[in-house]
Amino acid sequence: MKNRVIVWFRRDLRLADNPALRAALDGGFDSIVPVFIHAPDELGDWAPGGAQRVWLHLSLESLARDLEELGSRLVIRTGPTAAALDALIEESGATAVYWNRLYDPLTIERDKQIKSDLESREIETASFRAALLYEPWTVATKQGNPYKVFTPFWKSVKDRGTDSPLAAPDRMPEVWSRIGSEELDSLALLPTIDWDTGIRNRWTPGEDGAHERLETFLETALKNYDNDRDRPAVAGTSYLSPHLHWGEIGPRQIMHRMDEWLDGHGGQPTHGHANSFRSEIGWREFAHHVLYHFPATPNTPLDKRFEAFPWSKDDDALAAWQQGRTGIPMVDAGMRELWATGYMHNRLRMTVASFLTKNLRVAWQHGERWFWDTLVDADLANNTLGWQWATGCGADAAPFFRIFNPARQGERFDAAGEYVRHWVPELSALENKHIHRPWDAPAGALNTAGVRLGTTYPRPIVDLKASRREALDAFDQIKK
Repeated sequence: MKNRVIVWFRRDLRLADNPALRAALDGGFDSIVPVFIHAPDELGDWAPGGAQRVWLHLSLESLARDLEELGSRLVIRTGPTAAALDALIEESGATAVYWNRLYDPLTIERDKQIKSDLESREIETASFRAALLYEPWTVATKQGNPYKVFTPFWKSVKDRGTDSPLAAPDRMPEVWSRIGSEELDSLALLPTIDWDTGIRNRWTPGEDGAHERLETFLETALKNYDNDRDRPAVAGTSYLSPHLHWGEIGPRQIMHRMDEWLDGHGGQPTHGHANSFRSEIGWREFAHHVLYHFPATPNTPLDKRFEAFPWSKDDDALAAWQQGRTGIPMVDAGMRELWATGYMHNRLRMTVASFLTKNLRVAWQHGERWFWDTLVDADLANNTLGWQWATGCGADAAPFFRIFNPARQGERFDAAGEYVRHWVPELSALENKHIHRPWDAPAGALNTAGVRLGTTYPRPIVDLKASRREALDAFDQIKK
């Protein structure tokens, strides 16, 4: 009987630097069966949201094309995962199953059970590190505890170095024709209503799109990264987060290619910007470190005091925030960008999260869930860390008394009003000095710009100064 191995693709939708695939190619197997198993029910509350499903569909299309070009094909099955693998083992005669590790709590438990079941039947299993630079269990404080603060975490690992990325295959063995596959459309990942046009227009999911995005960043934005990364109207960031989430590119590839690019271009000033970008990759590592060691954090605050915080239950305020009609231009611009494109600039993510949890005092879990359903890069580790950071209840969190003033954020990072004008066009004729605070603009300026507060654009649903004081008073109730 021929030796066959199943390579189980998950959030590692790439051929280059894919350790599980490379191990299968180098393992002397006669045949390799690449499979993706769609089993959202096994992820509980954290099955992919609407924007993620759109991305997943397009990314699987890309992976399938890439495999076909190499003489292989992608087999698609539906869950339960254990039963799907068992059926595929029976059909293919596979003697091994290889995969790359993931780190969210439910996936860890499922994978452990699958590994145990397969090995009890003498099916070889092997899992590999592909999504992270460093395994979460290999990083600890001097006392042997997990890190809760980013700076010492990153200092302890940033100079460890990484291996060179693994090459993509030139050819792959043909998949036995008798092995069937579900049609991608049968997974029903795409929406039944037409709201995903902005995602399709803005992004190019897939491995090629990820590398194109990286090269664009290196050529155009890296040299001024520190200055531009907080300006949402400028393409000053990498926009690699959704590609990283779905594993169309790995952090090792990014680090290696950036070092290569710097070596080829010289210029010491760029190295400072590169180090800042490396630290952002570090924050992603830190998020997974925290989630691995504190698996309850997607639902409960790391700082237990916040379990007693007097959150508001204002559904109307939550809906206004979700729909980008709070009357606070910088908040509304961010929320509208999110809905239209499946993405929001990081400066805006912090701003809108602070506004929701502190000015509106709506519990952070509501914002976390909205981001989960609307972000193409919604990653359980990053999303959880970000919301708990903004709220002040998580690892290395901003102090609760640090409350972002969204009007000042706009004046500082969108001084010319370009970002707000793009996403809140009803304010586009306002002068720069008024665009981030239309409620303070004189009646004449509003009339000239065609802005009627409460009619063409909402009045603020909350007073920024008063709500800040109320949030601090609420925190006083729990901080002791």
